[in-house]
Amino acid sequence: MGTDLKNYRKKNYEELELKDDFMFGKVMQNRELCKKTLEALLEMPIEGITRLEKQKEIELSGDRKKVRLDIYVQDADRTVYDAEMQQRHKKEDEENLPRRSRYYLGMIDLDILESGGAYQDLPDSYVIFICTFDPFGQNRSRYTFENVCREVPGLKLDDGATKIFFNTKGDKKDVGPETEMLLDYLESRSVTSGLTKELDEAVEKARQNEKWRLEYMKERLIYAEAREDGRRDGLEEGREEGRIIGREEGRMEGRAEGRAGAEAEILIKHVESIMRKLHIDLPEACEVLGCRVEEYDRAKETINSKE
Repeated sequence: MGTDLKNYRKKNYEELELKDDFMFGKVMQNRELCKKTLEALLEMPIEGITRLEKQKEIELSGDRKKVRLDIYVQDADRTVYDAEMQQRHKKEDEENLPRRSRYYLGMIDLDILESGGAYQDLPDSYVIFICTFDPFGQNRSRYTFENVCREVPGLKLDDGATKIFFNTKGDKKDVGPETEMLLDYLESRSVTSGLTKELDEAVEKARQNEKWRLEYMKERLIYAEAREDGRRDGLEEGREEGRIIGREEGRMEGRAEGRAGAEAEILIKHVESIMRKLHIDLPEACEVLGCRVEEYDRAKETINSKE
């Protein structure tokens, strides 16, 4: 979904499902599974995948806002597919989906053109949002949008651009059986087909991947915020405490002592908070926060020396 760290749910890694965008990205790295999933969603065959990128970033020159695509695929026919997993987080996210799809499609086209392509060479493209809510409130399982002429019914612009929004909670009347079973799996993790069985096994295998578990922990906002807030708060609190002690004692040593003490307290607070919430040990918590165990130990010594 052009991953936004602010939208990460506070799930343990072992609780992640395919509908969580982190897990979706990892499982879809398997080209064959990715191909089967896209075919089930689009209900059409896809030529062999020639390019597959997870978390593809598109950042063009100038001040344009960059995007990060969950899954970016190109097949043997040069057709491009952008698949985004979208859970409900806040009303603003839902309301922005149509314009986000427009922006993503535009950025994909510009990325291709800046790589040396011409207008006539722009491939067919699909921007796909898989939503765990109904983005348009019509109880449909799939909403497909193409540019058509208002004045002439049935006349399509034929620009090769298609935007599709899936709703895992829809009535499933407008989709085929394979699509229905896939959407049901995303909604309730019910295994009812060969594809959903493969996907479920891939999720279970991914949950055992220690490297991915650590990567997930690093990416969760709570840890990114804790690290940033720790730096900012520690610096500001340390400066203030240093100024107070310096004024009271009239010594420069007071500034350094106050700053060091405040920074030590902030570091200890965040490290121990991570350990409690994730049920992990000290080295893992330090790795998540981007600090060393030695820094934590020194912070402890600093606090103990003041008591």
